[in-house]
Amino acid sequence: MHSRIVFLAALCLAPVCFAAPDGEALYKQHCATCHDGPAQPRMPPRSELANRAPESIYRALSEGAMKIQAAALSPDEDRAIASFLTGKAFATAPTATAGACKGTPAPVRVSEAGGWNGWGNDLANTRYQPNPGLTAADIPNLKLKWAFAFAGDTARSAQPAVVGGRVFVGSASGSIYSLDAATGCTWWKYDAGTTVRTAVSVGQAGGKTLAWFGDTKSTVHALDANTGQLLWKLKVEEHPASRITGAPTFHNGRLYVPVSSVEEAFAMQPTYECCKFRGSVVALDAATGKQIWKSYSVLDPPTAIGKNDKGTQLWGPAGGAIWSAPTIDVKKNALYAGTGNSYTGSSFNTSDAIMAFDLDTGKLLWSSQVQSKDNFTMGCGRGANCPPDPGPDFDFGTSPILRELPGGKRVLLCGQKSGIMWGLDPDDRGKILWQAKVGQGSALGGIEWGSTADLQNVYVPISDLLKRGEGKPGGLHAINIATGEKLWTAAPPELHCTAGAKGCTGAQSAAISSIPGVVFSGSVDGHFRAYAARTGAIIWDYDTVHDYETVNGVPGKGGSLDSAGPVIANGMVFTNSGYGMWQGLPGNVLLAFSK
Repeated sequence: MHSRIVFLAALCLAPVCFAAPDGEALYKQHCATCHDGPAQPRMPPRSELANRAPESIYRALSEGAMKIQAAALSPDEDRAIASFLTGKAFATAPTATAGACKGTPAPVRVSEAGGWNGWGNDLANTRYQPNPGLTAADIPNLKLKWAFAFAGDTARSAQPAVVGGRVFVGSASGSIYSLDAATGCTWWKYDAGTTVRTAVSVGQAGGKTLAWFGDTKSTVHALDANTGQLLWKLKVEEHPASRITGAPTFHNGRLYVPVSSVEEAFAMQPTYECCKFRGSVVALDAATGKQIWKSYSVLDPPTAIGKNDKGTQLWGPAGGAIWSAPTIDVKKNALYAGTGNSYTGSSFNTSDAIMAFDLDTGKLLWSSQVQSKDNFTMGCGRGANCPPDPGPDFDFGTSPILRELPGGKRVLLCGQKSGIMWGLDPDDRGKILWQAKVGQGSALGGIEWGSTADLQNVYVPISDLLKRGEGKPGGLHAINIATGEKLWTAAPPELHCTAGAKGCTGAQSAAISSIPGVVFSGSVDGHFRAYAARTGAIIWDYDTVHDYETVNGVPGKGGSLDSAGPVIANGMVFTNSGYGMWQGLPGNVLLAFSK
């Protein structure tokens, strides 16, 4: 008996028993139909996937947009596909972090002026820094002070926050860092366990200084801002496609969390029962994580609405993802959130809208829809789970900006992927005051991730990344916030790259930011620029696409600027560089500039 066991064990040491999964065969079976086929909007071709890190591909298959398509695959098979596509080995576990700070840090002081907290720097999400520690005259003298690299990242989506002399920033690998703002050294590191795309918000709650952020598994984490110790975490949405992409907004002891999803991508699978996700805002006790209220952007729960041509049950209404940080109106005790498109043929009047909720109870106060029947999924490009008469996918991916006008009136400034900047009246149920068409519009903008507003004007960057054959992508516009009058347009600068090459576009997809007299905007070709707020003239231009020696010893490379925007705090300017998606250039660095 013993000899038989030994013999069978010896047989199972043969390659047939322990053969590694064939990544190429698995790719051809499960992925090639979409990624090797004709180019389609929001569908990365194989050439783009090859430029990513294997960890990035693995996360997309195991927990991201391709989770449904890869549901039948094992973790080893996911890894095999990732290794085949990228031709790269997975990184080994890192040793001790290089670039650790020495000594004892000063306590984080939220009240210190000149920082940049959360996504928009203020409750109104203006992305305006009134006390930058720099003047417009200083900007041409900006020089790179330090660079920090994120191992395994190819797309930098998490915007930094700068509070109390610290930089708080997340990564695709799920690591959250607290860096010294002046030097870039690391005070602490926390592992969230999955990708973090949101900015970090910092505040005082329960007698402590906390740092809050969300991840792509719809979990909110609360850390001790001084030490990085986890204080609590809470999953705010159970739908498997849900995620948190917009930063939680902190106000008066509460945390307001927006919830979005990638169910549009799940819909590409003909056997997927599309669709049931509903966007939401969740109010939590900031000190404990206890849920206070949850309000949906789709008011009615989904019900069965028929079957697709494969016999799969369909549901609706669904959609209304809330992609960006909510805006707080202290005067009205209200919260404003922009919503995304509908996913099914069951249209509803709160998609592609600005919604207002009561801060105390979550009660819907009003909704102002600017685009009706925008019913769309990514299945529309594959003949699967596409609503009848699909819409253009013109989400609000940006946070509404609240500004006061002369005479005490106010305006909500809302940028849409249609390329339209809307001026809405927050005191009259979101009534349209004016609209300004500044971009062509597409599923990737139009206006993609965020504008900025000073006291007179709103500055609007244009992506139009998918409109290459219909005019130049990119450009920056200044619009009077009271009237909607276009004041100037800065055309996208001349490109110095090979036409048609990866990343060779002037699209200005990333959110932008401003200080008195200056607007900062990045572009997909990797240039980071400063514009004169009065004229639109470029006064500073830094090409981020090159290799960097980093303060933490990780090889650093710059790439496209997309998604998160620049941050200006205490005489320094910070930006991510690297966005290996949508034909962008991969990269993995956070850059810090000073005069």
